[in-house]
Amino acid sequence: QVQLVESGGGSVQAGGSLRLSCQASEYIPNCMGWFRQAPGKQREGVAFMDSDGYTNFADSAKDRFTISRDDAKNTVYLQMKSLKLEDTAMYYCAADRYVRRCSRSTLQYDYWGQGTQVTVSS
Repeated sequence: QVQLVESGGGSVQAGGSLRLSCQASEYIPNCMGWFRQAPGKQREGVAFMDSDGYTNFADSAKDRFTISRDDAKNTVYLQMKSLKLEDTAMYYCAADRYVRRCSRSTLQYDYWGQGTQVTVSS
């Protein structure tokens, strides 16, 4: 069973930056990425990358967030800048070993982390 462990969440003022990390217990050959869920809202896909470097971003993340992976460390990163109040959410790492192209649907992903909280204040 693959385990995903997130780190890097915290509190930041609007306009600030944070970097989230997610380390998998083993190499993920296809998709790794991030979802987020704010209170009272559905979980939404934020950014994903496969092992070929193909990425899939939500519109809200495209110009402000960067995703990268270090497969030697089984780790995916989410660099977030120009954070807004509406970025406040629990951020979850997710992985899919079997499907080559990354979607932003929760249905694709087999493995999930426990989540790391990101709080953006004014």
